[in-house]
Amino acid sequence: MSLFSSKKSFIGVDFGTSSIKMVELELDKGRPKMLTYGYIEEAVNIVKSDKEEDKAKTVASIKKLLKDAGVSGDRAISALPPYAVFSSIISLPMMPNKELISAVRWEAKKFVPMPLEEMILDWKVIKETEDKKPLGQTKNSNRTITTEKKGKDLQILLTAAPKNLVKRYLDTFKQVELQLASLETEAFALERSLVGDDKSAVMIVDIGALGTHISVVSEGVPILNRSVDIGGATITKAIADSMNIDISRAEQFKRDIGMSASSGGNEQIPKTIEFVISSIINEIKYCFNIYQNQEVKAIEKIVLAGGSSFLLQLPEYLAKVLNMKVVIGDPWARIVYPVELEPILKEIGPKFAVAVGLAMRNLI
Repeated sequence: MSLFSSKKSFIGVDFGTSSIKMVELELDKGRPKMLTYGYIEEAVNIVKSDKEEDKAKTVASIKKLLKDAGVSGDRAISALPPYAVFSSIISLPMMPNKELISAVRWEAKKFVPMPLEEMILDWKVIKETEDKKPLGQTKNSNRTITTEKKGKDLQILLTAAPKNLVKRYLDTFKQVELQLASLETEAFALERSLVGDDKSAVMIVDIGALGTHISVVSEGVPILNRSVDIGGATITKAIADSMNIDISRAEQFKRDIGMSASSGGNEQIPKTIEFVISSIINEIKYCFNIYQNQEVKAIEKIVLAGGSSFLLQLPEYLAKVLNMKVVIGDPWARIVYPVELEPILKEIGPKFAVAVGLAMRNLI
């Protein structure tokens, strides 16, 4: 049953690799208010599989989730995962819009590894920058003076997604009788729910079941996105292999002990997790280097998201290794919800960061 009656709402639907998360929000006195939420633990192949049985399974799971949660609206917003989308920031001189469209398509050919006819292109001007170009030199009192002509360049965020994948999303939502109002990238949804009005440079590290996605957000725009195929399931398997135990027991050990140094004498689990996490740390450092070579503004903090971000003492460990402030993101911080739900919402918050950000899209 819905927690509140809904007049105009949006449903954020996040297809994870091991679950589907859903949040329904409406606008209430200028702030998004939660109507209901839900999730179902089930692997979803909407991105990687075009098989009819996988499509039917996904549709059935969404229908069950919507029914169990008591969703009242019919407008949905979903996201394409980072590994299915190509994005880049390009710089172009100021020009008329008609010429800009052609210039953007030309630049897209340089970084999209697929024919543009098979892709849907989307672009957004994120800022204008001063561009000083030498105009000439003059002699004055035995000095050579270089004069400059000031112009403006456009910084453009360019995104490309396969048409067949977008069609798969459209068909899926049509079958569950939801109108797909918007389709965006996870990075924008995470920025919306975890960063908000903060214009400083922030790194978001979303640790999911099978992968970790890293985004650097500056001035409210994700300007750098990277992914690595290491997540919570990777950690669990490493523990199971190192201790010769089954997956379910390894998962419990991971949750109970995590990276805690005071693990009752069992140092093997924290050391195993450290070994796996080191690959994520290397990717984080790589992103730092890329960003620092391109931007002046320093990254102020790391915000963790995803179900595996609650690994015991992970924020403290990362903060020490990276010498950086590290916090677990709270996607409910900008949402109105019943106070009695706060304990459970805090517990599941990192898992719902994408879904919350999606539902917020048309409400702020």
